[in-house]
Amino acid sequence: MRTLFRDAAGPTLAPHGSVVCIGAFDGVHLGHRHVLDHVRLRAEHLDLTPIAITFEPIPREFFARGQPVPRLASAGEKIARLRDAGMRRVLSLRFDARLAAMSAEDFVERVLARRLSAREVLVGRDFRFGHKRAGDIALLARLGERYGFGAGEIAPFDLDGERVSSSAIRERLAAGRFDDAARLLGRRFAIGGHVVRGQQLGRKLGYPTANLRLGRRTAPVGGIFAVRVHGIGAVALPGVASLGVRPTVNGKEPLLEAHLFDFDGDLYGRRIEVEFVEKLRDEEKFADLDAMVRQIDDDAAQARRILGVTRAQAGAAL
Repeated sequence: MRTLFRDAAGPTLAPHGSVVCIGAFDGVHLGHRHVLDHVRLRAEHLDLTPIAITFEPIPREFFARGQPVPRLASAGEKIARLRDAGMRRVLSLRFDARLAAMSAEDFVERVLARRLSAREVLVGRDFRFGHKRAGDIALLARLGERYGFGAGEIAPFDLDGERVSSSAIRERLAAGRFDDAARLLGRRFAIGGHVVRGQQLGRKLGYPTANLRLGRRTAPVGGIFAVRVHGIGAVALPGVASLGVRPTVNGKEPLLEAHLFDFDGDLYGRRIEVEFVEKLRDEEKFADLDAMVRQIDDDAAQARRILGVTRAQAGAAL
């Protein structure tokens, strides 16, 4: 069954009605899951279709006008997590000038009423929608009376007295507080993708790497890290990784390069996920390759200590 749809116009996605939530959902963290669980349970109770409306690019990216906006997840990862949360339909709207100019009234009529046949719409406390964010929960409720749906507000999700939000998670990741970020995210922060061919420089220097391109995505972290890599063996494999532009070799494109300890295999084309455990240092430019290799030796040794891995243990994990 097809789950993902991109257009505001078209036949209804829920002929028998739906329960809908709306948001950027960057990272699909515990706060988002709180909302999604409400939607799923209400839809089950009413025998309706649970639907999430989201946006790509996310509105913050569109209004940033080319300035980098760190993301907790790629568009594909976000959609997968919305599905995993029980959303039977995901309407990922193209956030462009046309959508930004759509009035709140038009959004309700065209998207919620026509496209989704909404019967209930559940939103967060700070929800705003429509041109210049003119719509709020009060307007949504009034329009809902006209178009036959109820509007409800879901209280923020707090953890240990703190509101869980994407911005709070990004701040912790930028500060290297990965355990704390994982507590709010509901899992450890990771970046996934398909392994691509690089310049083979790492192999020549004794540190072959699995390389992931970030594309248009801006990561909330950068530097050198102790990592665990999923998607290769039965268990995650330990390693050390660099995320940045590689200034020593005049790199331009941001690249995630993960060296797996004591691993020898062809990973090209394979999808892996690099989990960030601890930051070792910032990226820096070295005078020459010999100086860079000496630092990589130190980084690898430090990452092994952090991960509690000896050479024998690393080999046994395969």
